[in-house]
Amino acid sequence: MNQIKESPFDDMLCFDVYAVNLAFGRIYKPLLDPLGLTYSQYLVLMSLWTQDDQTVGQIGGGLGLDSSTLTPLIKRIEAAGLVVRNRDPLDERRVIVSLTDQGRALQAHSSHIRSCVVSGLGMSLEELQQLQAMIRKLRRSIVAQDQD
Repeated sequence: MNQIKESPFDDMLCFDVYAVNLAFGRIYKPLLDPLGLTYSQYLVLMSLWTQDDQTVGQIGGGLGLDSSTLTPLIKRIEAAGLVVRNRDPLDERRVIVSLTDQGRALQAHSSHIRSCVVSGLGMSLEELQQLQAMIRKLRRSIVAQDQD
C-alpha cells in the first residue's frame, strides 16, 4: 500500500537544511537587531574578531562567499563605522578589512548571542556537536563534488 506524503518536500534533505537556515534567522534576528546587524554582517564581524586585518578573499573563504556577495555587505558594515577597507600596499588588487574601535567594542555587546541561541535549541550539547559534525561532513562532500 502506498503511503501518502504530507508534503512534496518530505524526502528533500536540502529543503530541511533550507528551513533550518530560515529558523536560525528568526532566532538571531531579535538578538542582532539591537546591535544594528544582520546575520551575514555578524558573521563577517565574528571572522574579524577572531583575526583582524583580513583580505576580502580571506573573509569570503571562511564564510564560503565570493567577493561579489561579500563586498556590498562589507560596505554596509563600513558605513556603520564598524570596519574600514584599505588597499593592500603590497598588492593594490587586494582589499584589507580592519575593525574600527567601534567594531571591536561591539564584540563585548554580542558575547551573549551564541549562548542564547544554543540554549534555545532544545538539544543537548552532545546532540548539537554530532549534528554539526554531520553537517560539516555533508558540506565537505558537496564542495568536493562541486570541484570535480
